[in-house]
Amino acid sequence: MPKLIIQIPCFNEEATLATTIAQLPRSVPGIDTVEILVIDDGSLDRTAEVARAAGADWLLRFPTNLGLATAFSAGLDAALKLGADVIVNTDADNQYPGADVPRLVAPILSGEADMVIGDRAPAQLAHFGPVKRLLQRVGSWVVRQLSNTSVPDAASGFRAFSRRAALRLNVFTKFTYTHETIIQAGKKHIAIAHVPITPNPELRPSRLFSSIPAYLRRSVPALFRIYALYEPFKIFWGLGGVLIAGGTLIGLRFVAYYLAGHGSGHVQSLILAAVLLIVGFQTALFGMLADLIGGNRSLLEGTLERVRELELVLGAGPDVVRLSGEGPRRPLSAQRR
Repeated sequence: MPKLIIQIPCFNEEATLATTIAQLPRSVPGIDTVEILVIDDGSLDRTAEVARAAGADWLLRFPTNLGLATAFSAGLDAALKLGADVIVNTDADNQYPGADVPRLVAPILSGEADMVIGDRAPAQLAHFGPVKRLLQRVGSWVVRQLSNTSVPDAASGFRAFSRRAALRLNVFTKFTYTHETIIQAGKKHIAIAHVPITPNPELRPSRLFSSIPAYLRRSVPALFRIYALYEPFKIFWGLGGVLIAGGTLIGLRFVAYYLAGHGSGHVQSLILAAVLLIVGFQTALFGMLADLIGGNRSLLEGTLERVRELELVLGAGPDVVRLSGEGPRRPLSAQRR
């Protein structure tokens, strides 16, 4: 039977981590072993001590704060090396209900999906203001369009991954992993499902961003970058096509004036048309080059996936050692409680 590891990325979570761990299940139907991995992302408080006292099985510690996306990725890698067949990610603020973990992993155990996201129904959350509800709705819609998926709550961090999906995902952004992993899953044809969940009452406000404008400043460029990474041809050729069309229309306008005998007064239109056409063709060329580079990136990602699989099969790697006299090999950075 498979092994489940529940990972919890943390940064200064001593006040809520014990409550979160206490609500996580220690037995799940269809799962043989359930273990808890805490990723301490350079916390300045007693997060590590609380994790040990609360009963976490594994602790991965960073000396400095590297960000949520990095902590999430490191957690996936450590969980794979610990032998996880299914990985659940949850937040340390006890926002997500531990009792819903069995529901979250069920589509993976049945073979229906490789990635499952808990749907909080953000439009119905009482602690979400009108602006935040609107942004959640719009953001999830944008992610659905970019990824060609049907995920209703793209910002939810309560999600489960099969071993196969965890091996294939690579997080590039430093801000948050939620949107990027959905877009990646859509582009890599990883089967995604979603299940309804009922969030716990809020223990503290979100600390991922200080304000709505700050969130938009960081999330919108991140969405654009990840989509451009996987669809550079569409991005650059679309932009280049707009510039070429604009230059053509302005050029035709100049020709019309020129044929009417008024060309001398519209030289600026000719210059602008030439500039737009040149920039448009250059942008389209960049799209072709970016698409070729994207092909190489896909090959490199495939190679990285196979290297990860070999590391897991061989039980080897620069950070993998046996920490006790019994049991399988474990990451050096993961400390047994």
